[in-house]
Amino acid sequence: MGNLKMWYDIFSKKAVNIQVETERIQLEEFLKWQNLALDPEVEYTIAFFDKGKMVATGSLGGKILKCIAVDEEYQNMGLSAKLVTDLIHEACSRGRTHLFIYTKPENKNIFSDLGFYPIAEVSSKVILMENRPNGIKNYLNQLMKEKNYSISDHLDNTGTGAVVVNCNPFTLGHQYLIEYAASRCKILHVFVLEEDKSIFPSVIRYRLVSEGVQHLDNVVVHQGKDYIISEATFPSYFIKEYQDIVETHALLDLEIFTRYISPSLEIQKRFVGEEPCCKVTAAYNSVMQENLPAQGIEVQVLPRLRDEGKAISASRVRELICEGRLSEVKKLVPNHTYEFLLSAEADGIIQQIQANHKKY
Repeated sequence: MGNLKMWYDIFSKKAVNIQVETERIQLEEFLKWQNLALDPEVEYTIAFFDKGKMVATGSLGGKILKCIAVDEEYQNMGLSAKLVTDLIHEACSRGRTHLFIYTKPENKNIFSDLGFYPIAEVSSKVILMENRPNGIKNYLNQLMKEKNYSISDHLDNTGTGAVVVNCNPFTLGHQYLIEYAASRCKILHVFVLEEDKSIFPSVIRYRLVSEGVQHLDNVVVHQGKDYIISEATFPSYFIKEYQDIVETHALLDLEIFTRYISPSLEIQKRFVGEEPCCKVTAAYNSVMQENLPAQGIEVQVLPRLRDEGKAISASRVRELICEGRLSEVKKLVPNHTYEFLLSAEADGIIQQIQANHKKY
């Protein structure tokens, strides 16, 4: 059974359709036996069977290979390699060549042997790997090219700062945070989350932010690419406790930031808005305040800009759009954001928000 030439006599391979209840249940039970859960962000799943018994599985979601597991009895038989090879081929067929794996640190050698390179690790929790040896280096080189070395000193301030935003969409609250941060720095780097898990596509969010800071001559806007990890893209299928998931996500993201991004751009300050509503963001801010100062990075939490006593937020803007009260959005967003919302380009987005009103 350990002879690889007997592969086709032993195993059968099948794409699992998780929309079919019996197939999904079988997959979930197998993953549960491996101390994993089925990640909700799955597009494609493959499994190997021995006489009808599921013995190995792996999934693809976006650029991420996930939920990879092999029954202990069938390990060291090349199944991990077969799974990863199949998932890579599937990803390539969908036009995705730069791939990532989040996995437990003890699996590092398995995936290193399959062509993945470590980026960052949270000890005993998670390691992030990619299939390019210079992926993070290339991103840092891009950031340096985007940095405008002709930026002159702003006021009498010194130091370089950073703000990470999603801007779904860009509001007066975002603009206020960036303006404040820019007034406290010589250079401010603004990173816009790139993953398309938001109702406003990344290209639109990036454009609205760029237009919203044109009047600030010391601000550089970057796309977060794959190295600014958001809550939406961080997988949790191998971590059981919710609080542990939130903290681990924050620590991994901050590990990438402090190990690579802040040294490259000489970032000494990080600015965030206070978060009175979202527990996940509030927990992330807390982890940031606990960890960044030890790395020589000052963290400043700015009170949220308010309108009639309510914090101005992107979620509030989406709620008003959902309720058909677009005219009330005008006082919560810059003019260019409001003009975009009135344009034909925004029609599909507005229809999607209103069609999925229960989500908001």
